[in-house]
Amino acid sequence: MRVLSLNFRQELFGQESGEVPILLVTITHPELPEPIYLSTDPTERFSTDPLMYRTRSRGIDFLYAGIDVTLPDEQDKSPPASKLTIANVTRGLIPLARSVSTPPAVKIEVVLASDPDTVEMTWPAMDMTNLTYDASFLTFDLTIDALVTEPYPSGTFSPAYFPGLFY
Repeated sequence: MRVLSLNFRQELFGQESGEVPILLVTITHPELPEPIYLSTDPTERFSTDPLMYRTRSRGIDFLYAGIDVTLPDEQDKSPPASKLTIANVTRGLIPLARSVSTPPAVKIEVVLASDPDTVEMTWPAMDMTNLTYDASFLTFDLTIDALVTEPYPSGTFSPAYFPGLFY
């Protein structure tokens, strides 16, 4: 069960709201020199040359990028899946995406613009797979390890596996 703050619930369920929910995306991989921090909101101007915006949360600068995130679904028979689309404004992400040999991990967090240091929701690190791109966008599928759909306990007490129990 997910516990949300009262302020977040009031803003979420209100008929009108002046509050802005912000998605913070953290991309990590052992081959990257440092994590990539991205935000869906241009909260404040970070620099003028080049023009960049950021959301500062917990002392970390999440750079604004044109991001579209489809939040993970909750199907019974399959692991949660999501989709991440990033605007390829600088054209620097394609060589980076091609250079890693294993899937990067992506963590998604939701904060409010009025309180960016309080994380309201978190989705654990998902694997970034199935890269498709063109001159404008990079699109990734995000999946969680399929172990969450494995039955528990893994073995069954049947004559085939435990013949001594049935004599």
